[in-house]
Amino acid sequence: MVKDYQFKVEFDLPGMPELVTDEVEPLGKNAGPNPSRMLSAAVGNCLSSSLLFCLSKARVGVDDLKASVETIMRRNEKGRWRIASLKVKLHPAIRAEDIPRSKRCLEVFEDFCIVTESVRKGIEVNVSIETESPDSTASREALGLSG
Repeated sequence: MVKDYQFKVEFDLPGMPELVTDEVEPLGKNAGPNPSRMLSAAVGNCLSSSLLFCLSKARVGVDDLKASVETIMRRNEKGRWRIASLKVKLHPAIRAEDIPRSKRCLEVFEDFCIVTESVRKGIEVNVSIETESPDSTASREALGLSG
């Protein structure tokens, strides 16, 4: 934790800078992307990469590729905010003569996107809590956690 709702995210890649995340106002200060934006960015990036990879394998030249992701938030039956859907728009700049060779990629690229297909199917999430305090055992018992 940096402060308030800001956190540093460290990646296990050499030379990769830390990323600061934060919640939106009024809870946070918008000092970085929040988890919902990170998930949306991951889906958009994965789909873009999958499409670009497929097109390169099909020898289709891509001059540019832009992606936009609209994140639709709704309250669930308990009144808690959830990501209800993601609307992804990909804009590849493909030369007219390459369009016929790109059709197969446009049909199959989504299936190769690890993030998008994982989100679509639902991901099992296992959570554990390990307190950091001088008397770790007492803290874990106070939280109702087993040793």
